[in-house]
Amino acid sequence: MSEERELEQAPSTEVAAPAPKKVKKIIRKKRPARPQVDSSFITSEPPPQTGTIFNIWYNKWSGGDREDKYLSKTAAKGRCNVARDSGYTRADKITGSYFCLFFARGICPKGQDCEYLHRLPGIHDLFNPNVDCFGRDKHSDYRDDMGGVGSFMRQNRTIYVGRIHVTDDIEEIVSRHFAEWGQVERIRVLNSRGVAFITYTNEANAQFAKEAMAHQSLDHSEILNVRWATSDPNPMAQAREARRIEEQAAEAIRRALPEAFVAEIEGRDPEARKRRKIESSFGLEGYEAPDDVYFARGAQAVNPMGRRGYELGHEERLMIENGETGGGGDAPLAIEAGQQSAGVKGGIFSSSTLAALKAAQVSTAPRAKATASSGPLVAYSSDSEDDE
Repeated sequence: MSEERELEQAPSTEVAAPAPKKVKKIIRKKRPARPQVDSSFITSEPPPQTGTIFNIWYNKWSGGDREDKYLSKTAAKGRCNVARDSGYTRADKITGSYFCLFFARGICPKGQDCEYLHRLPGIHDLFNPNVDCFGRDKHSDYRDDMGGVGSFMRQNRTIYVGRIHVTDDIEEIVSRHFAEWGQVERIRVLNSRGVAFITYTNEANAQFAKEAMAHQSLDHSEILNVRWATSDPNPMAQAREARRIEEQAAEAIRRALPEAFVAEIEGRDPEARKRRKIESSFGLEGYEAPDDVYFARGAQAVNPMGRRGYELGHEERLMIENGETGGGGDAPLAIEAGQQSAGVKGGIFSSSTLAALKAAQVSTAPRAKATASSGPLVAYSSDSEDDE
C-alpha cells in the first residue's frame, strides 16, 4: 500500500496535450453603395438654348454657340465623396462593367441598385481603347475645345485645370483635391496664370477626375474649368512618355515569359549567371558574348544551344553539295544526285518530281549580239543589258 501511495504522489512525466486554440474568423462584408441624392433631385429639364436647331437624338441645341460657353460658369450640383459614397452595386457581379458617370459627379440616386460601378478605377480596370471608363464612345479628334470625351488616337493621362484662385499654398491645395481620384504622377501649377496640369498614373483615373472636378471649386468659391491637356511639346516630356511606353511593353513581355527564363536574361539568377559566363566565353578567357550573340537562334548561331534543331541531315547536306558542284547548265548531275537521295527519308524532292524535272527540256534562245556601229560613239555602252 505504501508503494502504491508513493506512485500516486510522484509527479507525472507525461506532457499534457495543448488545448486547441479558438480562432475567431472575422468576415467583413462589403457595404452597399449609398445614394448620393434623392430621386426627386434629378429632374428632366430641357437644356439651355444655345443654338437655333434642337437635336432630339442628342438632346442638345446645334447651329449656335457651344453649350460649354454657358454651362462653364454654372457650379456643379453635387460632388462625389469616395470614402462615404463608394460601395458594391449590381455591376460588381458583372465582369467588365463601366463606372457610373452620375456617381463621379456626385448625383447618383440609385445607390446599390445602380447598373454601374460606384468606386474608383484601379490598375486592373482595362477597357477598349475606343471607349472611356464610363462606356462613352471616343472620337478620332478632341471636340468642344478639349472638353469632350476624348480621342482614341492617343492615350491622355493629363488634365488641364483653369480658373484657380491663386494663393500662397496653391500647390498643396491642388494636390490635396486631385489626389482623391487616384495616384498622381506629376503636378505642375502655373501661379501667374491660375492654371494647373495634373498627370495620373492610370488613364481611367484621369477620366474619372475630369468628370468629378468639372465645375467644382477648391478651397474658394471659384468654378474650375477642367479640360483635356494637349500634348507637351517639351522634348524631355516626350522622351519620358516614350520611356514609359517601353517599360509597359517590357512588363507585358515579362508576364508572358516563364519566370526562370526572365530571371536568367536579367541576371537575377546566380547559378544562371555563372553558367552563362562560362558558356558565353566560347573558350576565350575573359570574353563574354553580348545578348544578341548568346541568345541568337539559327543554323549560323555561334552558341551550340542556338543551333539545336536547325542542323541539316547528312544526306541533305550531301545532296546540296552535289547539286552545287553540278551547277550552271549541268542540271542532270543535280537531278541524279537528288535521285540517289530521293529514297532516303528526309530528301528535298520526291521521285515523281525528279522524274518530271529530268523529262522536261527547257531551251533558251541565244541572245543576239549588238552590231557595232561605225559612228563616233563606237565604244559607248551601258552597264545594264536592257539598254541595248
